[in-house]
Amino acid sequence: MATKSSPRRLPHKALRLQTLPSQTMTQLCEQVDPHILLEMRRVRPFAETMRVQESWVAVWEKQALIWMAARTPMWIGPDHLTALGFAAQIGAGICYALAAWNRNWLLGAIACLALNWLGDSLDGTLARVRQKLRPRYGFYVDHMVDSFGAVALMGGLALSGYMHPWIAMSLLVCFLAMSIQSYLATHALGEFRLSFWNFGPTELRILLVAGNLALFWKPVVHLFGERCRLFDVGGEIGAIGMALMIFFFTAKNAMRLYREERIA
Repeated sequence: MATKSSPRRLPHKALRLQTLPSQTMTQLCEQVDPHILLEMRRVRPFAETMRVQESWVAVWEKQALIWMAARTPMWIGPDHLTALGFAAQIGAGICYALAAWNRNWLLGAIACLALNWLGDSLDGTLARVRQKLRPRYGFYVDHMVDSFGAVALMGGLALSGYMHPWIAMSLLVCFLAMSIQSYLATHALGEFRLSFWNFGPTELRILLVAGNLALFWKPVVHLFGERCRLFDVGGEIGAIGMALMIFFFTAKNAMRLYREERIA
């Protein structure tokens, strides 16, 4: 029996409730029980996410990737392909930078872009075909690698002399902003969009390859009576297009979330 000199021990939850009045509203709203988070992760390690791939070449690309995955030697794993894609994207950036002294390096950039497509596109397909999926690990590593690779690629274009550095940096900023929008939508909506307006990473690589070949023939074009570098024109169009996509899908997703989470 408790006495005045020995206060009665309160249950753990009661002790927590006693501390609430002394906390700020921010601290109260941000309280998260780590045991609850661990239990949620145990029961549902990774939420089901719908992949949205509606690019122009998606059907043929998927068939080709499944065909290659079924014939890939067992000693080659998804991580090897991810590393290949990352190294190839860095290599493409280096080739663009070296093209400032010798334009034949543009052909090296084409080869690197092809290897980047192989590694970046086949790694996930190989994991799915072999039923050896690590969704959280794959999602995190793959897209961090894409972000670092984009920095290398756009940095190489900025040093190449074929594109103004500010245009290359604007493309990089737009790419990273679009990536952020896509990753937030994946978490909030459960949809991972791989293409926007039927345009995805593979189409971007195809345009870069075509642009590289065009540079051998006509590196400068005439536009509105002005001489402009071909890649400057293409880069500006690309940056404007990505900016429009970012604003459109941000507004679309925000309105969708607003309708789904109406306050009674």
